[in-house]
Amino acid sequence: MARIGEVQAPAATRDALARGRLRASLVPDLLVEARRIVNTVIAGWHGRRKRGIGENFWQFRPYVEGDSSRIDWRRSARDDHTYVRDREWEAAHTVWLWADPSPSMLYKSTGASVSKQSRALVLTLAMAELLSRSGERIAWPGLTDPFTARNGAERIAAQLMHAGELPAKPDLTDIRRFCDIVIASDFLDPVEETMSWLDVLARHGVRAHLIEVADPAEETFPYAGRTEFTDPETGDKLTAGRAEMLGDDYRLLYTARRQELAGWCKRLGWSYTVNHTDRLASDALVRLHMAMTAEGSYAGLTSSHAGLTSGHAGLTAHGRAGMIASGDQPRPTTGGRPGKAVA
Repeated sequence: MARIGEVQAPAATRDALARGRLRASLVPDLLVEARRIVNTVIAGWHGRRKRGIGENFWQFRPYVEGDSSRIDWRRSARDDHTYVRDREWEAAHTVWLWADPSPSMLYKSTGASVSKQSRALVLTLAMAELLSRSGERIAWPGLTDPFTARNGAERIAAQLMHAGELPAKPDLTDIRRFCDIVIASDFLDPVEETMSWLDVLARHGVRAHLIEVADPAEETFPYAGRTEFTDPETGDKLTAGRAEMLGDDYRLLYTARRQELAGWCKRLGWSYTVNHTDRLASDALVRLHMAMTAEGSYAGLTSSHAGLTSGHAGLTAHGRAGMIASGDQPRPTTGGRPGKAVA
């Protein structure tokens, strides 16, 4: 039987140098792909869209009593209403970007077009491109300080190519109030660990936008027969005599994890978007744009497959249980941390 999926070789060895070299070889092509995607969504993108100090005209709006804005008499003379002219706010805003570099992100099933790591990098580089074109400051925690540049995506790509081993989770304590951060990951760690890591952002008044990158096989659990699951990050193994018997419980836990994390984000006014690697990356960018330009609270969960969401998804009780499987079944792999299942 054909393989369902696999983790790329560097992840199986857990060799930091091998992973770094793989990332360096991928980044140039991913930057090209990110720019291609940006060109498909740029027409509807605008980085600020709010009233404030600036040189550029934004909109006319009806005058209300007590309005401090100056009346535009030329526009008002065209009909029976009085209008004021708004300029667009042009102060640069800082947006931090981060893509999960963990080995489990290298998983790719046969039903997906790219690995989770590839999709996460494309999304963050595309955001860097869009934000740079809008004149915003961008940064990558632990890699760059905030900067403004028209070639911001290219600069971040160069930094990623020459970076050594990246931390599994960067230090977020330096990110301050009124900043935004975009985090692309599979979020398969135990929910409590994820919340504990991100809690510093909530305490500092930072707006976070989480993009869960999911492989379709991780949601459907297409395994049957004797299957050995191997964690790509720890090497731990779990052998199931009849893997299909685990399906219902696995999907329930996988769904509970996502729902719990998405609900937590919603309560904080953050956004939570799911992007599947068998769908277009531009879908996530459009939803992310809507969330970042919203004045009020964000919609908690945005997804192309609204059905599955997850709790402590996994076949093992510890760490990141990404598991690779072999046996009577094909040797598929599914991502996992206590719950990343690679079978």
